[in-house]
Amino acid sequence: MKSLDRYMQTAPVVAILRGLTPDEALDIAQALIDGGIHIMEVPLNSPDPLKSISLIAERFGDQVSVGAGTVLTAENVKTVKEAGGQFIVAPNFSAEVGKACQLLDMDWMPGVYTPTEAFAAAELGAHSLKLFPAELCPPSIIKAMLAVLPKGTRVLPVGGVDADNIAQYMAVGAAGAGIGSSLFKPGDTPDQVRQRARALVTNVNKKEC
Repeated sequence: MKSLDRYMQTAPVVAILRGLTPDEALDIAQALIDGGIHIMEVPLNSPDPLKSISLIAERFGDQVSVGAGTVLTAENVKTVKEAGGQFIVAPNFSAEVGKACQLLDMDWMPGVYTPTEAFAAAELGAHSLKLFPAELCPPSIIKAMLAVLPKGTRVLPVGGVDADNIAQYMAVGAAGAGIGSSLFKPGDTPDQVRQRARALVTNVNKKEC
């Protein structure tokens, strides 16, 4: 079993570390691990993201699954793989990116918003579907999508999900969630991130509406 699948079963939170710098990458990664989160996404519009991915993969490769977000091209997929990344997250559905992930054995989480995009991504072998932006998709929409998508399809809401509402999304069948600014923002201390991670992990398993 790949590390991503293993961590999705135990603590299905993808930490979106937008703005992370290489200088703070290891301290923030350690704080997330301490808080129970082991899936980390460094968006490619962060400062020197490939360096941060490489540092996290080298130091914590046996404790985390690290990948890149905001991946828009097949060339991006290749460079993330070379940096030690294990999965690819995108804000959109791109067949080019999906096929590149298949060729390089990278797990792919494309951004979708409509059933048409969701079915297309699932048919192309997406590991999980990133329902984005979740601010516009209440839990009832995820429930409706899962009723018609192929059995076993993983849907992860991203955008507007935090410790206060994550249990509501999990209760209707979400496989997890991507958490950004409510977990990490540039300038946050490791202590702040650790505390927020613990709160998220506590609530992700409540599954209460």
